[in-house]
Amino acid sequence: MAHRLTIGLTGGIGSGKSAASACFERLGICVVDADVVAREVVEPNTQALADIAQHFGPAIIQPDGTLDRAQLRQLIFADPSQKAWLEALLHPIINQRLKEQLTNAQSAYVVFVSPLLLETTQHQLTDRILVIDCPPESQVARAALRDNIAPAQIEAIMATQLSRTERLARAQDVLHNHGSLDDLEVQVGKLHQRYLALSSRLD
Repeated sequence: MAHRLTIGLTGGIGSGKSAASACFERLGICVVDADVVAREVVEPNTQALADIAQHFGPAIIQPDGTLDRAQLRQLIFADPSQKAWLEALLHPIINQRLKEQLTNAQSAYVVFVSPLLLETTQHQLTDRILVIDCPPESQVARAALRDNIAPAQIEAIMATQLSRTERLARAQDVLHNHGSLDDLEVQVGKLHQRYLALSSRLD
């Protein structure tokens, strides 16, 4: 099977990765999202969720059988060794699932969305890095509104991610998410044409 051009889309928390990936999907492009896969591997009745409950105790499971993400987030931010344990459990499962989805993608090219694309080995699965960028104050405001979490916690998450400068230095392409959704759509449309041209060279 021929190699399919894989675009790695990343950006800090609240930068607009979901909005950008939705633009690509509207153009008929297959999107593989690391956050979606990370949720799927800990759904009720999965082995990973059972392992997490055994390690952190049954209180980590909510009455409806799902993982208490807010509680888990607090536990791993408070204790780096717990974060390391969780990553050792989940990263191999997640990466295997991501590779399968990227291989099975049925579009001219594939967009792989991951918040930690450049902080982990996931960037090795991509051909080009596309960074979505916006001012840090916009990131905090958007993430607080979306996730209903305190600005201080968002800033703590931002501190674990690459700095804006480092991320931009590693990008081959940049989406500037400073304006409207229409503006973002126009930028994605231009990149789409570029990626179609690049992918045709791989065929």
